[in-house]
Amino acid sequence: MIRVLALLLAASLAATPQIRVDVRLVRVIATVKNASGQAVGGLARDRFRIEDSGVPQEIAVFEPSSALPLSVAILIDASGSTAKDLPSEIASVKRFYRALLREGNPDDAVSILSFNYDVAQVSPFTRREARLEAGLKRIRGEAGTSLYDAVHLAAAELESRSGRKAMAIVTDGGDTTSTYAFRDALKAAHQADAVVYPIVVQPIVNDAGRNVGGENALASLAQGTGGRVFQASLGEALDEAFSSVLRDLRTQYLLAYYPRNLPPTAPAFRPIRVSLAGEPGLRVSARSGYYGDSR
Repeated sequence: MIRVLALLLAASLAATPQIRVDVRLVRVIATVKNASGQAVGGLARDRFRIEDSGVPQEIAVFEPSSALPLSVAILIDASGSTAKDLPSEIASVKRFYRALLREGNPDDAVSILSFNYDVAQVSPFTRREARLEAGLKRIRGEAGTSLYDAVHLAAAELESRSGRKAMAIVTDGGDTTSTYAFRDALKAAHQADAVVYPIVVQPIVNDAGRNVGGENALASLAQGTGGRVFQASLGEALDEAFSSVLRDLRTQYLLAYYPRNLPPTAPAFRPIRVSLAGEPGLRVSARSGYYGDSR
């Protein structure tokens, strides 16, 4: 009798539709541009639409960028091929973090990592410019380019930070010596809710001499996290790339929602689509999705 009741209960449970409930708050950082490519701030919550796995979601949290602290990890390529350019790159990096720390939220912070065959933490997150500068003096160019390892480590450090999170990567090419693969770096960036901005320094015009595969990987890393990739020469062009990153960071929007009504077949990596209502001349950039089983 007991066995019959157990079988009936099991059959009843199997026949009951399974409803997916997710109490995790999913955060999405969005950047809006006009037709000229200029960042646009000041938009209201009701202009934004979010779909998760094709299902419309209700925005539970909406914040302009100025209301949230910003943590930026700066990753500097210190491979042998960059040795001669490091002084100029470091000078631009200094100008970038000085502008960021002096003009933004009082809780903004910067960390710096360098990478060649190994990854080194130049400075942990801080607002002290002297500490950042002291760390930069220790960077030396050596062989190897462990870019994906650097992204993975930076993401691990960013994951526990509150507010908005971003990476700025200064490099001249693709990965050559990482333990982690591209997909590992991208997944780590997604799990950290970090927006990635690669800056490719002095790209070679002739495809035969460029690391096109590396540049494409960096572009995919940026697109997947809601950032964008830049190509710049040293000096003013590199400074302008950093200024563009800073303008993006200063005009971002935080959108957050609790996933509702997702289909049982929703994949582990859940695609997100952010759009704008009633704003035909504007374009929104945001990360492509998140890992639903990662928390």
